[in-house]
Amino acid sequence: MADTKIAVITGASRGLGRSMALHLAAQGVDIVGTFHSDKEEAAKVAQQIEGQGRRVAMLQLDVGESARFSDFASDLSSVLQSEFGQDHFDFLVNNAGIGIYASVTDTTEEQFDELMQVQLKGPFFLTQKLLPLMADGGRILNVSSGLARFTIPGYAAYAAAKGGVEVLTRYLAKELGPRGITVNTVAPGVIETDFGGGVVRDNPDMNQQLAATIPLGRVGLPDDVGGAVALLLSEGGRWVNGERIEVSGGQNI
Repeated sequence: MADTKIAVITGASRGLGRSMALHLAAQGVDIVGTFHSDKEEAAKVAQQIEGQGRRVAMLQLDVGESARFSDFASDLSSVLQSEFGQDHFDFLVNNAGIGIYASVTDTTEEQFDELMQVQLKGPFFLTQKLLPLMADGGRILNVSSGLARFTIPGYAAYAAAKGGVEVLTRYLAKELGPRGITVNTVAPGVIETDFGGGVVRDNPDMNQQLAATIPLGRVGLPDDVGGAVALLLSEGGRWVNGERIEVSGGQNI
């Protein structure tokens, strides 16, 4: 088991994070996932991962509470030793996030601050706190959005935060190069999840409207992104570094 990789995935109990965890587990990776509040859903995902023969731990974390990141790093260190027999992990996927839909004229400072806290400050300082636990030669994937490239009115603050994540990725790749750690961005296009209250998944008219912007003729599914993450964290992705990889089916090209 010594050669088995361990991935830390934030927001692994649902949506894209859940799919990422399951795809990586199928690829032979052990998983430490985080969940915000739903222990029951986290337990279900853990059971699925265990069913694939992988080891798994699920830890509670609010990526908007950066003051708790030091405590989380200590918890993670303990879990790595007690559950996995390791003092380090190999992959970090900064996936957890929130979405707020509001035009520029209607966005409040509170909404803006919450988005920046969760989507940009969270990944920045969580990565900072976890770097001492990451193995040299490891990999970091930050999750952005197609909305950092194309525009859909109502997502200005969200997209601005994701743009910051993409710049952060390049700086991390430069600074962590001496440790052999690669850092990339995955930018999903529109995906059918419960994100934003399930607006894409549950609204047929919007679903069809957005599908029309994608050459492949449909909106994305969580497994489209989970599979791409597993690909990038496979051995074949070792020389990809400092890049933005959009997983959108070619949306708005």
